Amino acid sequence: MTLPACAIPGTPLAAASVGINACVHCGFCLQACPTYIALGDENDSPRGRIYLMRALVEGELAVDDPTVHTHIDRCLGCRACETACPSGVPYGALLEATRATLGRVKPPPLRARLILALFARRGLMRLVVGAARVLRATGAPKLLSRLPGDLGFAFAMLASSESPLARAESSAGYARGDGSRGTFALLRGCVMEGLFTRANRATERTLIANDYTAVAVPDQHCCGALHAHAGDLESARSLARRNIAAFQKSGAEYNVTNAAGCGALLKEYGHLLAEDVQWAARAADFSSRVRDVSELLVAAGPRTGAPLEYRVTYDAPCHLLHAQRVALAPLAVLDAIPGLERVALADSDQCCGSAGIYNLLEPSLSAAVLAPKIAHIEATGATLVATGNPGCLMQIGAGLQRAGHSARTVHPVELLDASYAAQSRLQP
Repeated sequence: MTLPACAIPGTPLAAASVGINACVHCGFCLQACPTYIALGDENDSPRGRIYLMRALVEGELAVDDPTVHTHIDRCLGCRACETACPSGVPYGALLEATRATLGRVKPPPLRARLILALFARRGLMRLVVGAARVLRATGAPKLLSRLPGDLGFAFAMLASSESPLARAESSAGYARGDGSRGTFALLRGCVMEGLFTRANRATERTLIANDYTAVAVPDQHCCGALHAHAGDLESARSLARRNIAAFQKSGAEYNVTNAAGCGALLKEYGHLLAEDVQWAARAADFSSRVRDVSELLVAAGPRTGAPLEYRVTYDAPCHLLHAQRVALAPLAVLDAIPGLERVALADSDQCCGSAGIYNLLEPSLSAAVLAPKIAHIEATGATLVATGNPGCLMQIGAGLQRAGHSARTVHPVELLDASYAAQSRLQP
Protein backbone atom coordinates (compact mmCIF):
# COMPACT_ATOMS: atom_id res chain seq x y z
CA MET A 1 0.00 0.00 0.00
CA THR A 2 1.33 3.42 -0.96
CA LEU A 3 0.95 5.98 1.81
CA PRO A 4 -0.04 9.55 0.92
CA ALA A 5 2.81 12.06 0.86
CA CYS A 6 3.15 14.08 4.06
CA ALA A 7 1.63 17.53 3.61
CA ILE A 8 3.48 19.03 6.61
CA PRO A 9 7.07 17.72 6.37
CA GLY A 10 9.53 18.89 8.97
CA THR A 11 6.87 19.51 11.61
CA PRO A 12 6.66 17.83 15.04
CA LEU A 13 3.43 16.09 13.99
CA ALA A 14 5.06 14.69 10.86
CA ALA A 15 7.87 13.28 13.00
CA ALA A 16 5.38 11.68 15.40
CA SER A 17 2.85 10.56 12.78
CA VAL A 18 3.81 6.88 12.95
CA GLY A 19 1.77 6.81 16.15
CA ILE A 20 -1.34 7.75 14.20
CA ASN A 21 -1.15 4.50 12.27
CA ALA A 22 -1.44 2.49 15.49
CA CYS A 23 -5.02 3.68 15.93
CA VAL A 24 -7.59 1.16 14.60
CA HIS A 25 -10.53 3.46 15.44
CA CYS A 26 -12.13 0.84 17.71
CA GLY A 27 -13.78 3.45 19.94
CA PHE A 28 -12.72 2.03 23.31
CA CYS A 29 -11.34 5.48 24.09
CA LEU A 30 -14.67 7.28 23.78
CA GLN A 31 -16.11 6.58 27.22
CA ALA A 32 -12.71 7.18 28.80
CA CYS A 33 -12.56 10.71 27.38
CA PRO A 34 -13.93 13.50 29.63
CA THR A 35 -14.51 15.95 26.78
CA TYR A 36 -16.41 13.39 24.71
CA ILE A 37 -18.57 12.54 27.73
CA ALA A 38 -19.24 16.22 28.37
CA LEU A 39 -19.83 17.30 24.76
CA GLY A 40 -20.85 14.17 22.88
CA ASP A 41 -18.92 15.30 19.80
CA GLU A 42 -16.79 12.72 17.98
CA ASN A 43 -14.29 15.48 17.12
CA ASP A 44 -13.78 15.97 20.86
CA SER A 45 -12.82 12.34 21.42
CA PRO A 46 -9.34 10.83 21.08
CA ARG A 47 -10.43 8.89 18.00
CA GLY A 48 -11.87 12.03 16.44
CA ARG A 49 -8.78 14.08 17.19
CA ILE A 50 -6.59 11.38 15.64
CA TYR A 51 -8.73 11.63 12.50
CA LEU A 52 -7.96 15.35 12.52
CA MET A 53 -4.25 14.68 12.99
CA ARG A 54 -4.25 12.27 10.07
CA ALA A 55 -6.08 14.83 7.94
CA LEU A 56 -3.38 17.40 8.73
CA VAL A 57 -0.59 15.02 7.80
CA GLU A 58 -2.30 13.99 4.55
CA GLY A 59 -3.26 17.54 3.60
CA GLU A 60 -7.02 17.11 3.84
CA LEU A 61 -7.14 19.86 6.45
CA ALA A 62 -4.91 22.93 6.71
CA VAL A 63 -2.92 23.71 9.83
CA ASP A 64 -4.68 27.07 10.07
CA ASP A 65 -8.16 25.49 10.04
CA PRO A 66 -9.93 27.06 13.05
CA THR A 67 -12.05 23.98 13.77
CA VAL A 68 -8.92 21.84 14.12
CA HIS A 69 -7.51 24.30 16.63
CA THR A 70 -10.78 24.31 18.58
CA HIS A 71 -10.97 20.53 19.01
CA ILE A 72 -7.27 20.15 19.80
CA ASP A 73 -7.43 23.01 22.32
CA ARG A 74 -10.37 21.36 24.08
CA CYS A 75 -8.36 18.22 24.87
CA LEU A 76 -7.43 17.94 28.54
CA GLY A 77 -4.42 15.77 27.79
CA CYS A 78 -5.44 13.47 30.66
CA ARG A 79 -4.32 10.40 28.66
CA ALA A 80 -7.14 8.22 29.98
CA CYS A 81 -7.48 7.10 26.37
CA GLU A 82 -4.02 5.51 26.58
CA THR A 83 -5.17 3.28 29.43
CA ALA A 84 -8.29 2.28 27.50
CA CYS A 85 -6.51 1.79 24.15
CA PRO A 86 -5.81 -1.86 23.19
CA SER A 87 -3.44 -0.78 20.40
CA GLY A 88 -0.98 1.29 22.43
CA VAL A 89 -1.55 4.58 20.60
CA PRO A 90 0.89 7.18 22.08
CA TYR A 91 -1.83 9.80 22.26
CA GLY A 92 -0.01 12.11 24.69
CA ALA A 93 2.99 12.41 22.38
CA LEU A 94 0.70 12.94 19.38
CA LEU A 95 -1.21 15.69 21.17
CA GLU A 96 1.98 17.55 22.12
CA ALA A 97 3.33 17.23 18.58
CA THR A 98 0.04 18.46 17.12
CA ARG A 99 -0.04 21.47 19.41
CA ALA A 100 3.57 22.25 18.56
CA THR A 101 2.71 22.09 14.85
CA LEU A 102 -0.44 24.21 15.16
CA GLY A 103 1.45 26.70 17.31
CA ARG A 104 3.59 27.60 14.32
CA VAL A 105 0.63 29.24 12.61
CA LYS A 106 -1.40 30.30 15.63
CA PRO A 107 0.35 30.68 19.01
CA PRO A 108 -1.49 29.84 22.24
CA PRO A 109 -3.64 32.58 23.83
CA LEU A 110 -1.82 35.46 25.51
CA ARG A 111 -2.85 34.19 28.94
CA ALA A 112 -1.20 30.85 28.25
CA ARG A 113 1.98 32.44 26.89
CA LEU A 114 2.31 34.64 29.96
CA ILE A 115 1.86 31.69 32.33
CA LEU A 116 4.39 29.58 30.44
CA ALA A 117 6.88 32.44 30.42
CA LEU A 118 6.41 32.84 34.17
CA PHE A 119 7.10 29.17 34.89
CA ALA A 120 10.24 29.25 32.76
CA ARG A 121 11.72 32.07 34.88
CA ARG A 122 12.61 30.68 38.28
CA GLY A 123 13.16 33.95 40.12
CA LEU A 124 9.99 35.57 38.85
CA MET A 125 7.98 32.43 39.56
CA ARG A 126 9.16 32.37 43.16
CA LEU A 127 8.21 36.02 43.56
CA VAL A 128 4.68 35.51 42.22
CA VAL A 129 4.03 32.32 44.18
CA GLY A 130 5.43 33.96 47.30
CA ALA A 131 2.98 36.83 46.88
CA ALA A 132 0.15 34.30 46.46
CA ARG A 133 1.23 32.59 49.68
CA VAL A 134 1.14 35.91 51.54
CA LEU A 135 -2.31 36.65 50.14
CA ARG A 136 -3.52 33.21 51.22
CA ALA A 137 -2.28 33.85 54.77
CA THR A 138 -4.56 36.87 55.05
CA GLY A 139 -7.64 34.69 54.62
CA ALA A 140 -8.89 36.94 51.83
CA PRO A 141 -9.02 34.21 49.13
CA LYS A 142 -11.57 32.24 51.14
CA LEU A 143 -13.83 35.28 51.34
CA LEU A 144 -13.25 36.25 47.72
CA SER A 145 -14.02 32.70 46.58
CA ARG A 146 -17.69 33.66 46.94
CA LEU A 147 -17.37 35.98 43.96
CA PRO A 148 -19.18 34.66 40.89
CA GLY A 149 -17.49 33.27 37.82
CA ASP A 150 -13.89 32.44 37.04
CA LEU A 151 -12.44 35.01 39.43
CA GLY A 152 -14.19 33.50 42.41
CA PHE A 153 -13.06 30.03 41.36
CA ALA A 154 -9.45 31.22 41.10
CA PHE A 155 -9.57 32.54 44.67
CA ALA A 156 -11.16 29.26 45.80
CA MET A 157 -8.23 27.39 44.23
CA LEU A 158 -5.75 29.49 46.16
CA ALA A 159 -7.66 29.03 49.39
CA SER A 160 -7.75 25.26 48.78
CA SER A 161 -3.97 25.07 48.55
CA GLU A 162 -3.71 25.41 52.33
CA SER A 163 -3.33 22.10 54.17
CA PRO A 164 -6.43 20.94 56.07
CA LEU A 165 -4.25 19.29 58.71
CA ALA A 166 -3.41 21.28 61.81
CA ARG A 167 0.25 22.18 62.12
CA ALA A 168 0.37 20.21 65.35
CA GLU A 169 -0.34 17.09 63.32
CA SER A 170 3.05 17.22 61.59
CA SER A 171 6.50 17.46 63.05
CA ALA A 172 10.11 17.32 61.94
CA GLY A 173 11.01 15.48 65.13
CA TYR A 174 10.01 11.88 64.49
CA ALA A 175 12.46 9.01 64.07
CA ARG A 176 14.82 8.86 61.12
CA GLY A 177 15.62 5.65 59.27
CA ASP A 178 19.06 4.20 58.67
CA GLY A 179 19.47 5.43 55.09
CA SER A 180 20.04 1.93 53.78
CA ARG A 181 17.60 2.19 50.85
CA GLY A 182 19.63 4.73 48.92
CA THR A 183 19.68 8.43 48.21
CA PHE A 184 16.92 10.55 46.72
CA ALA A 185 16.66 14.08 45.38
CA LEU A 186 13.25 15.77 45.42
CA LEU A 187 11.96 17.84 42.55
CA ARG A 188 10.58 20.64 44.70
CA GLY A 189 8.39 21.94 41.90
CA CYS A 190 7.12 25.45 41.26
CA VAL A 191 3.64 25.32 42.78
CA MET A 192 4.46 22.47 45.17
CA GLU A 193 7.30 24.32 46.90
CA GLY A 194 5.44 27.63 46.80
CA LEU A 195 1.94 26.65 47.90
CA PHE A 196 2.26 23.05 49.11
CA THR A 197 5.45 23.45 51.11
CA ARG A 198 4.15 21.19 53.88
CA ALA A 199 3.63 18.35 51.40
CA ASN A 200 7.22 18.74 50.20
CA ARG A 201 8.59 18.61 53.72
CA ALA A 202 6.31 15.64 54.48
CA THR A 203 7.71 13.89 51.41
CA GLU A 204 11.25 14.34 52.65
CA ARG A 205 10.45 13.31 56.24
CA THR A 206 8.51 10.18 55.35
CA LEU A 207 11.15 8.96 52.91
CA ILE A 208 13.91 9.57 55.47
CA ALA A 209 11.84 7.70 58.08
CA ASN A 210 11.63 4.79 55.63
CA ASP A 211 15.42 4.47 55.31
CA TYR A 212 16.17 6.78 52.38
CA THR A 213 18.73 9.58 52.49
CA ALA A 214 17.98 13.03 51.09
CA VAL A 215 20.41 14.99 48.93
CA ALA A 216 19.89 18.57 47.81
CA VAL A 217 19.57 19.87 44.25
CA PRO A 218 19.81 23.66 44.57
CA ASP A 219 19.96 24.43 40.83
CA GLN A 220 16.75 22.69 39.76
CA HIS A 221 14.15 24.39 37.57
CA CYS A 222 10.55 24.01 36.46
CA CYS A 223 10.13 20.52 35.01
CA GLY A 224 8.66 21.82 31.73
CA ALA A 225 5.45 19.77 31.86
CA LEU A 226 3.16 22.73 31.21
CA HIS A 227 5.28 23.77 28.24
CA ALA A 228 5.29 20.28 26.73
CA HIS A 229 1.53 19.90 27.15
CA ALA A 230 1.00 23.25 25.45
CA GLY A 231 3.21 22.26 22.52
CA ASP A 232 6.16 24.46 23.50
CA LEU A 233 8.56 21.58 23.14
CA GLU A 234 11.71 23.68 22.82
CA SER A 235 11.14 25.35 26.19
CA ALA A 236 10.38 21.95 27.71
CA ARG A 237 13.65 20.56 26.32
CA SER A 238 15.63 23.52 27.61
CA LEU A 239 14.23 23.07 31.11
CA ALA A 240 14.80 19.31 30.91
CA ARG A 241 18.48 19.80 30.13
CA ARG A 242 18.90 22.11 33.11
CA ASN A 243 17.24 19.64 35.46
CA ILE A 244 19.16 16.66 34.16
CA ALA A 245 22.46 18.48 34.73
CA ALA A 246 21.44 19.60 38.22
CA PHE A 247 20.12 16.24 39.39
CA GLN A 248 23.02 14.25 37.96
CA LYS A 249 25.40 16.58 39.78
CA SER A 250 23.70 15.59 43.05
CA GLY A 251 24.56 11.92 42.51
CA ALA A 252 21.15 10.80 43.82
CA GLU A 253 20.05 7.26 43.06
CA TYR A 254 16.41 8.29 42.76
CA ASN A 255 14.84 11.44 41.34
CA VAL A 256 11.63 11.84 43.33
CA THR A 257 8.49 13.82 42.66
CA ASN A 258 5.21 14.14 44.53
CA ALA A 259 3.38 15.91 41.68
CA ALA A 260 1.83 13.61 39.07
CA GLY A 261 2.09 16.03 36.15
CA CYS A 262 5.75 16.74 36.83
CA GLY A 263 6.52 13.07 37.33
CA ALA A 264 4.98 12.09 34.02
CA LEU A 265 7.26 14.40 32.07
CA LEU A 266 10.34 13.55 34.15
CA LYS A 267 9.80 9.91 33.24
CA GLU A 268 9.57 10.98 29.59
CA TYR A 269 12.69 13.16 29.44
CA GLY A 270 14.31 10.28 27.57
CA HIS A 271 11.64 10.54 24.87
CA LEU A 272 11.67 14.34 24.88
CA LEU A 273 15.41 14.48 24.18
CA ALA A 274 15.71 11.27 22.15
CA GLU A 275 16.88 13.17 19.04
CA ASP A 276 19.46 15.24 20.92
CA VAL A 277 22.75 13.43 20.45
CA GLN A 278 24.45 15.16 23.36
CA TRP A 279 21.61 14.63 25.85
CA ALA A 280 19.72 11.49 24.80
CA ALA A 281 21.70 9.03 26.93
CA ARG A 282 21.76 11.36 29.94
CA ALA A 283 18.02 11.95 29.62
CA ALA A 284 17.27 8.23 29.44
CA ASP A 285 19.40 7.59 32.52
CA PHE A 286 17.66 10.43 34.39
CA SER A 287 14.19 9.12 33.52
CA SER A 288 15.09 5.59 34.61
CA ARG A 289 15.72 6.97 38.11
CA VAL A 290 12.45 8.90 38.47
CA ARG A 291 9.97 7.67 41.06
CA ASP A 292 6.77 9.03 42.49
CA VAL A 293 7.09 9.32 46.27
CA SER A 294 4.43 6.63 46.70
CA GLU A 295 6.52 4.15 44.70
CA LEU A 296 9.53 4.54 47.01
CA LEU A 297 7.40 4.46 50.16
CA VAL A 298 5.71 1.23 49.10
CA ALA A 299 9.08 -0.30 48.17
CA ALA A 300 10.07 0.31 51.79
CA GLY A 301 6.83 -0.93 53.33
CA PRO A 302 6.03 1.77 54.32
CA ARG A 303 6.38 1.52 58.08
CA THR A 304 3.22 2.24 60.05
CA GLY A 305 2.59 5.09 62.45
CA ALA A 306 -0.11 5.98 64.93
CA PRO A 307 -3.83 5.80 64.11
CA LEU A 308 -5.59 8.70 62.40
CA GLU A 309 -9.39 8.90 62.59
CA TYR A 310 -10.31 10.24 59.16
CA ARG A 311 -12.75 9.13 56.49
CA VAL A 312 -10.74 9.52 53.27
CA THR A 313 -11.41 8.93 49.60
CA TYR A 314 -8.72 8.85 46.94
CA ASP A 315 -8.89 10.51 43.53
CA ALA A 316 -6.27 9.26 41.08
CA PRO A 317 -4.36 12.08 39.31
CA CYS A 318 -4.52 11.42 35.58
CA HIS A 319 -0.80 11.75 35.01
CA LEU A 320 -0.04 9.35 37.83
CA LEU A 321 -2.59 6.72 36.81
CA HIS A 322 -2.70 7.00 33.02
CA ALA A 323 0.72 8.44 32.11
CA GLN A 324 2.90 6.83 34.79
CA ARG A 325 0.63 3.80 35.32
CA VAL A 326 1.00 4.07 39.10
CA ALA A 327 -2.31 2.86 40.50
CA LEU A 328 -1.86 0.87 43.71
CA ALA A 329 1.08 2.59 45.43
CA PRO A 330 -0.86 5.68 46.68
CA LEU A 331 -3.59 3.39 48.04
CA ALA A 332 -0.97 1.33 49.85
CA VAL A 333 0.40 4.51 51.43
CA LEU A 334 -3.05 5.40 52.76
CA ASP A 335 -3.71 1.83 53.90
CA ALA A 336 -0.49 1.89 55.93
CA ILE A 337 -2.11 4.41 58.28
CA PRO A 338 -3.92 2.65 61.15
CA GLY A 339 -7.45 3.82 61.84
CA LEU A 340 -7.86 5.55 58.51
CA GLU A 341 -11.14 4.70 56.82
CA ARG A 342 -10.64 4.68 53.05
CA VAL A 343 -13.80 4.70 50.97
CA ALA A 344 -13.91 4.08 47.23
CA LEU A 345 -14.65 6.97 44.87
CA ALA A 346 -16.76 6.30 41.79
CA ASP A 347 -14.96 7.18 38.56
CA SER A 348 -11.79 8.08 40.43
CA ASP A 349 -9.95 7.41 37.17
CA GLN A 350 -11.78 10.28 35.45
CA CYS A 351 -10.13 13.70 35.09
CA CYS A 352 -11.10 16.50 37.47
CA GLY A 353 -10.72 19.15 34.76
CA SER A 354 -7.57 20.82 36.08
CA ALA A 355 -5.07 19.57 33.47
CA GLY A 356 -2.27 22.04 34.12
CA ILE A 357 -3.57 25.45 33.06
CA TYR A 358 -6.57 24.05 31.18
CA ASN A 359 -9.00 25.34 33.83
CA LEU A 360 -7.73 28.85 33.13
CA LEU A 361 -8.02 28.51 29.35
CA GLU A 362 -11.23 26.48 29.05
CA PRO A 363 -13.07 27.31 32.31
CA SER A 364 -16.57 26.29 31.19
CA LEU A 365 -15.57 22.86 29.92
CA SER A 366 -13.28 22.38 32.90
CA ALA A 367 -16.24 23.06 35.22
CA ALA A 368 -18.41 20.59 33.30
CA VAL A 369 -15.76 17.88 33.75
CA LEU A 370 -15.39 18.69 37.45
CA ALA A 371 -19.12 18.61 38.30
CA PRO A 372 -19.60 14.81 38.39
CA LYS A 373 -16.39 14.45 40.39
CA ILE A 374 -17.78 16.70 43.12
CA ALA A 375 -21.05 14.76 43.17
CA HIS A 376 -19.21 11.45 43.53
CA ILE A 377 -17.10 12.83 46.38
CA GLU A 378 -20.20 14.03 48.21
CA ALA A 379 -21.68 10.54 47.91
CA THR A 380 -18.69 9.02 49.77
CA GLY A 381 -19.25 11.09 52.90
CA ALA A 382 -15.48 11.54 53.13
CA THR A 383 -14.05 14.45 55.08
CA LEU A 384 -10.77 14.37 53.14
CA VAL A 385 -9.99 13.78 49.46
CA ALA A 386 -6.43 12.53 48.95
CA THR A 387 -4.73 13.15 45.61
CA GLY A 388 -1.12 13.60 44.54
CA ASN A 389 -0.99 16.58 42.19
CA PRO A 390 -1.16 20.32 42.96
CA GLY A 391 -3.58 21.16 40.16
CA CYS A 392 -5.96 18.40 41.26
CA LEU A 393 -5.69 19.45 44.91
CA MET A 394 -6.72 23.01 44.03
CA GLN A 395 -9.28 22.16 41.35
CA ILE A 396 -11.17 19.64 43.47
CA GLY A 397 -10.72 21.73 46.60
CA ALA A 398 -12.18 24.77 44.87
CA GLY A 399 -15.06 22.75 43.48
CA LEU A 400 -15.91 21.41 46.93
CA GLN A 401 -15.68 24.84 48.51
CA ARG A 402 -17.83 26.53 45.86
CA ALA A 403 -20.44 23.76 46.19
CA GLY A 404 -20.62 24.28 49.94
CA HIS A 405 -19.12 20.93 50.94
CA SER A 406 -16.97 20.64 54.05
CA ALA A 407 -14.59 18.02 52.61
CA ARG A 408 -11.04 19.20 51.96
CA THR A 409 -8.20 18.01 49.76
CA VAL A 410 -4.85 16.71 51.03
CA HIS A 411 -1.76 15.06 49.60
CA PRO A 412 -1.54 11.38 50.68
CA VAL A 413 1.99 11.83 51.99
CA GLU A 414 0.78 14.51 54.41
CA LEU A 415 -1.47 11.95 56.06
CA LEU A 416 1.38 9.46 56.45
CA ASP A 417 3.52 12.27 57.86
CA ALA A 418 0.79 13.13 60.37
CA SER A 419 0.59 9.47 61.40
CA TYR A 420 4.33 9.36 62.04
CA ALA A 421 4.21 12.62 63.97
CA ALA A 422 1.38 11.31 66.15
CA GLN A 423 3.40 8.20 66.88
CA SER A 424 6.39 10.29 67.97
CA ARG A 425 4.19 12.19 70.42
CA LEU A 426 2.96 8.94 71.94
CA GLN A 427 6.46 7.64 72.56
CA PRO A 428 8.10 8.50 75.91
